[in-house]
Amino acid sequence: MALVVVAACLAAPASASPGSPPAAARQAATAHTLHSVSFRTLGIPMKDGVVLKANVFTPAPGTRGADAHGRYPVVVQPASWGQNDLEYIVQGRQLAADGYVVVTYTARGFWLSGGKVDVAGPKDTGDISSVIDWTLANTPADRHRIGMTGLSLGAGLTLMGAASDPRIKAVAAMSGWGDLVDSLYSGETRHLQAAAALTAVQFPTGRQSPEMEKALADLFNDRDVPDLLKWAKDRSPSTHVDRINAHGTAVFLAGAWGDSVFNSSQITTLYRKLTGPKRLELRPGDHATQEFTSLLGVDNATWSAARRWLDRYVKGADGGADRRDPVELEVRPNGSHEGYPSWEAVGSRTERLALGPRDFFGTGGLGGDGATGWRTSITGGTDSGADGGIVELSGLVDQFAKVPPIVEVPLLPRRAGAVWQSAPYAFAQHIRGAATVHINVTSSSSEGTVFAYLYDVNALGVGKLISHAPQSWSGRTPGQAFPLDAAMFATAYDVPEGHRLALVLDTADPLYASRSPLFSQVSFGSPEHDPSMLSLPLR
Repeated sequence: MALVVVAACLAAPASASPGSPPAAARQAATAHTLHSVSFRTLGIPMKDGVVLKANVFTPAPGTRGADAHGRYPVVVQPASWGQNDLEYIVQGRQLAADGYVVVTYTARGFWLSGGKVDVAGPKDTGDISSVIDWTLANTPADRHRIGMTGLSLGAGLTLMGAASDPRIKAVAAMSGWGDLVDSLYSGETRHLQAAAALTAVQFPTGRQSPEMEKALADLFNDRDVPDLLKWAKDRSPSTHVDRINAHGTAVFLAGAWGDSVFNSSQITTLYRKLTGPKRLELRPGDHATQEFTSLLGVDNATWSAARRWLDRYVKGADGGADRRDPVELEVRPNGSHEGYPSWEAVGSRTERLALGPRDFFGTGGLGGDGATGWRTSITGGTDSGADGGIVELSGLVDQFAKVPPIVEVPLLPRRAGAVWQSAPYAFAQHIRGAATVHINVTSSSSEGTVFAYLYDVNALGVGKLISHAPQSWSGRTPGQAFPLDAAMFATAYDVPEGHRLALVLDTADPLYASRSPLFSQVSFGSPEHDPSMLSLPLR
């Protein structure tokens, strides 16, 4: 599942309506030679009669990488959300020139592939095995050296393939998902802007299955949530991680801190559950923005790392994959790189900052003696101006211009958002991991949503967004206080010396669907027996 707008420019125009499967299956393949690499376009029949549009790249005879029988290692590449098999044409040629048989294909339901969009469901996972079967029968492929790589939907499919087919020795999943439930519904909050963007990309190029159509309708209309969550859970690699571990598949995961489709925390959670050979790389950016230049034939850090992983665990070559720390992070905003032996080692300590009462200007203290017995109220359903950004765009700007979503903290309306701010720090603060907020809430409504934002604030009051997260509730007694915990999305961020931290809580954000009724009253407090806190993971 993915929003790869740039990749759309690479896809050749084609009708979204596929030809009949029998005709496509009988169609003769078109063969070309690309600098000593054999290139064919053809249709690969699936077990249910659906035909998938595919490209096959074969190394020239004598290319290094073949075994004693002339068999080459294999890389299977499923296309991204809304894209077709031509998306990876440059990468396919590069891999084939380096001694791989490469098969790239359009997932069912998109462009000229038959069937309906399955979103990594059982039909999609079955297709992976069928593509591998076809490759072993029709190319000089080595059945003992099979790998997969993909971007976004392709990444999700590689991980689901690792769970379903033990022949796959290694996968490189870039900007994919580990938990589709957490991607669509983290904090029990619907991620509407991301879902709408994905639907818009799918609409002209794909054909929805009845299951997908119902899932989207349930998401947009906030109905049959248990059915929606089951549909998403079944399509989550984290649900099937025990099978990935049992197969011993070597897993490379890459993502972006600001991914507005598949948040960073859900991929770090999957990484922690893996027990086989594994690697995690996270960098600034948004969904698929770190990887897209490789689709143009320009090597980037993520694609180069994926190639090293495939060389080591599919081809069996020494690509240096084992000599680097298995967790590599690019720190915002300075771009420094850090390596760690595990995700657990990323944050070495946790600082607990107490939330205090408002001062004359309507700002509460963050840290200090942790005064209790106070209460701060805001009007529900109103946007304070503190927001998570714009899907696909905000993370992209942060990646290239080092400018995340910005607010002027002193000007945020205190009736719409509650604000707490620390004193200036004498030393830089190295935030590593997921900050969490524990807050006591009282609402005039039985349901609602709180959005938590953490800002890096300079001397002029300009706040740059470090991280954020939604958290909703329902079934509460109006007027009765209850504790609420919100875990923000994982990040690596250095707050400069002399800057402050600001925590903002409000009840509306254009990225999400809020449960807070307009003009409801939401209060935050800190009783003596359960003080409200911001927990900050630090290096």
